[in-house]
Amino acid sequence: MNSCARSVLLILMTLGLPWTGQCQATELKVAMFDVDATPSLGMPMAYDPVKRVDELTLRCRGIVLLGAGQPIVLCAVDWIGIANEGNDRFRQALADALGTTRQRVAVHTLHQHDAPGCDFTAERIIRELGLTEYGRFQGDFHREVIQRAAAAAKLAIAAPQTVTHYGYGIAQVQQVASNRRILGPDGKVRAVRYTATRDPKMRAEPEGVIDPELSELSFWNGDKPLAVLSFYACHPQSYYRTGVPSPDVPGIARFIRGQAMPQTLHVHFNGAGGNIGAGKYNDGSPENRMALAQRMADGMQAAMAATQRYPVTAEMVKWQVEPTSLPLSPHLTQQPLLDQLKANPGQKLVSLAAQLAWTQRCEAGHKIDIACLSVGDARVLWMPGELFVEYQLGAKKLRPDLKVAMAAYGDYGPGYIGTEAAYAQGGYETGPTASNVAPNVEGPLMTAISRLLEK
Repeated sequence: MNSCARSVLLILMTLGLPWTGQCQATELKVAMFDVDATPSLGMPMAYDPVKRVDELTLRCRGIVLLGAGQPIVLCAVDWIGIANEGNDRFRQALADALGTTRQRVAVHTLHQHDAPGCDFTAERIIRELGLTEYGRFQGDFHREVIQRAAAAAKLAIAAPQTVTHYGYGIAQVQQVASNRRILGPDGKVRAVRYTATRDPKMRAEPEGVIDPELSELSFWNGDKPLAVLSFYACHPQSYYRTGVPSPDVPGIARFIRGQAMPQTLHVHFNGAGGNIGAGKYNDGSPENRMALAQRMADGMQAAMAATQRYPVTAEMVKWQVEPTSLPLSPHLTQQPLLDQLKANPGQKLVSLAAQLAWTQRCEAGHKIDIACLSVGDARVLWMPGELFVEYQLGAKKLRPDLKVAMAAYGDYGPGYIGTEAAYAQGGYETGPTASNVAPNVEGPLMTAISRLLEK
């Protein structure tokens, strides 16, 4: 008996009336939006200003689920990260446009490196200090994209499409992902295998701990696929620092699948890929970009071929949120960061402003909205930061009876988020320049994941 039937039965029992077994299910609908998110010539990106715009643009695209209470918005952006007040403002703009709440909006990035980075808290700090350089945190362009996305989403919900079925498929992606952290005999990180690894000895190391599965959650009208959401854990870049905005490996794979299924919107989300890259299979040669993208597209195609469809109504769709405080790294305190930022406004501006922004948020009691989308027996967890793959594997292990996927790279403020054991192992990802959270972050994160999967 579904929730609708239970509610009707309770009312009838209260009134002393008979139950006929009839209950009208609410129709689920989906609206889709897709806008350009490519900066123009001369605009700042994460590392370099734009020198040239290529054939493939950066996208900001997503879906709006209608009928299951207030609208649910799932948005993916081809940027390196959207942090702190930037993430808040992006979500709030979509919420305002669609008549929902910010907690029912997820905005995630794919983490491409030849792409913009957004953090309105860092931008405000730089402005208040009277500094003249903003780097990637100059937010005029980001605000344009936010308004563009909000307008497109609002237009889309005027003509939503009926969803009769949801689909779920899983396939393994071959020779793309490998673990970045190579451990020595003492259990400590002896080397980091970055996404482009030129040393053949490092590429010869084992894949290490990864999640080879690419998962797809799809929404259908009869036998017509309307939207496909894909999830795969791996750093996306094959090479970067070109000055050319690029959707890189996942964006090209998404494009390939979109050309094969032009009537379907493909929205890709990066899973818990903080300690995962393509380094074992990529020496940084430009031709490897297409090879990696094709392998990923093959995985997407295989997941679609393996997809099983199930009838769905709005009552089968749930959205739950666990606001969670993440512990601030003990090496971060406001005044020293302010002093350093004033003394080093050049090369260190981006890292110092980002650290100070997150520090201010934590000390003000800010909580991260960790969410779970339930569609039938499928669950998608919406997580912050550059999350280690162990969180994704742990979530799947918690509920083997469910179809569990994960999108990381939501609020980018925390930076890398390792497991507690990983901080003791050393390495770049858990070091003071990369991770803004304390080692005990695993506890609150796994508690939130467990609660959401148990609900």
